[in-house]
Amino acid sequence: MTQPYDLIAIGTGSAASSVISRCAEAGWKIAVIDEREFGGTCALRGCDPKKVLAGAAELIDWNERMKGKGVEGNASIQWSDLMAFKRTFTESIPRASEDKFKQAGMDTFHGKASFVDEDHIRVGDEVLQGKHILIATGARPAPLPIDGVEHLRYSDDFLDLEQLPDKLVLVGGGYIAFEFAHIAARAGTEVHIIHRGEKPLEQFDSQLVDLLLQKSEEVGIHVHLNAEVKAIRQQGNTYVVSGTRNGADHQWQCGLVVHGAGRIPNVDGLELEKGNVSYTKKGISVNEYLQSESNPRVYAAGDVTATEGLPLTPLAGQESRAVSLNLLEGNHNKPNYKVMPSIVFTVPSLGSVGLTVEQAKKEGYEVKVNDMSKWYTYKRTNEKFAMAKVVIDKATGRILGAHVLGGKTEELINLFAMAIQFDLTTDQLNTMNFAYPTAASDMGSLF
Repeated sequence: MTQPYDLIAIGTGSAASSVISRCAEAGWKIAVIDEREFGGTCALRGCDPKKVLAGAAELIDWNERMKGKGVEGNASIQWSDLMAFKRTFTESIPRASEDKFKQAGMDTFHGKASFVDEDHIRVGDEVLQGKHILIATGARPAPLPIDGVEHLRYSDDFLDLEQLPDKLVLVGGGYIAFEFAHIAARAGTEVHIIHRGEKPLEQFDSQLVDLLLQKSEEVGIHVHLNAEVKAIRQQGNTYVVSGTRNGADHQWQCGLVVHGAGRIPNVDGLELEKGNVSYTKKGISVNEYLQSESNPRVYAAGDVTATEGLPLTPLAGQESRAVSLNLLEGNHNKPNYKVMPSIVFTVPSLGSVGLTVEQAKKEGYEVKVNDMSKWYTYKRTNEKFAMAKVVIDKATGRILGAHVLGGKTEELINLFAMAIQFDLTTDQLNTMNFAYPTAASDMGSLF
């Protein structure tokens, strides 16, 4: 017998949370489906656990920088203890999430969801009917044309390793590869990043990326550009990664090969054609209200959608909020993509928000470049690599973009994001009295 629901939510992460909770509060009958543990990627196998590991890497780097400056002794990462600490943040989430849904009167289902037709979803042996359907299935690793791809491991695997190998190869030159490389290198592993292009982290400022590459090499990370993996084969307890580097054949031997070459919308197996849900390689096609362009019963949010929003947790949360308001009150709420700060949690971290330097120069805006490595904030922690670039509209003084590399990037990039969001000018920011000495108190010197 088909079970009717006001809402069927496919996915339980950041892109689904507001929709599920707000519709439940409104008294809707809701079915929640996830093929994996309840809680979503960010909380269980993404940003949150990764940041725990990155925090340990920061401590190791700080310790190394301050040797001979009043700090003695060697700090080291005990991987098994660090992973045990990480699990204290993740282990309780699946059960707590499901209990919360059930206590709110929702029905929960574990399994792969797929469309039967425009308003019916199959999960296991059950067929559910939805007046409304939310797709919030996130993203998955992009498939790679590599012989022996079955030997490739993924970010989930890295974040749950019982022990690190002596040598690690990361395929790709994006966020995941660099963040994992900086964690593993600080834990004593020899790390190789293999990237097809001439420049990794392509969405970030090239000069700041070059500085990050210098730091990466300093801590023992080998970054191979213009390199491509062709095959992976197992040889006893090791793996042989074969490919090319600058057009010549090359091999790398390691104990683990990890996919770090980007992610794509996770629509596989949903059988969207049966549900009359149109999509492209960029994700599910939605209108400005995040409603399917082809099936008005369906809404989508987060990394699975083809919107201008970056694949970031805060954007998924904002889209989830917009969908919830549009379901409950009719289509009127549009996500705000004006400000989308992004950070690579390497050590030091790299951040960007607003107009790029290239866009700014093309449009005639002013770019202020500051080498901050000699500033007090960074000199007192012996950081050699710290730089900021700020894009300013000279006519109005408004902040239009910012790009930061350094140990205080997380603090600064959010302050710049706030300035852009609220159209603050350099004069307005200079009237602000920040606590001193802090990275924020340096802001006036960046304009």
